[in-house]
Amino acid sequence: MNRFEVTVERENRDNEVNLTPMLDVVFILLIFFIVTASFIKETGIDVNKPDASTRDFVDSANILVAISESNEIWIDQRLIDPRAVRANIERLRAEYPESTVVIQADERSLNKMLVLVMDAIRQAGIYDISIAANRD
Repeated sequence: MNRFEVTVERENRDNEVNLTPMLDVVFILLIFFIVTASFIKETGIDVNKPDASTRDFVDSANILVAISESNEIWIDQRLIDPRAVRANIERLRAEYPESTVVIQADERSLNKMLVLVMDAIRQAGIYDISIAANRD
């Protein structure tokens, strides 16, 4: 190999783009977005919500309570005894102090169960309660 060929080979190697730093940045951004994303908690059951003619949209609701068609109460994807609603709400409120409560009551559930759940939530010290409904 002569001197000219060695010089050309070095120049070609020097002109290559190193993609490693760019890939590092992309992976760091990916990790950042995954960690900071907020995920919506599901209640664990399908609820047929009643229709409402007036409604307000709640931006962030951290505590979801579902009342099924058979009047079962679900909180945080667990079936809860009606007597334990207050304790569970107090525990979740301690974890999420700025949270609101959204009740998803099936349209075929009893009003008695809805009132019982709302009373237990109020006894836990939360007065910002919303009831989920479908759009008209």
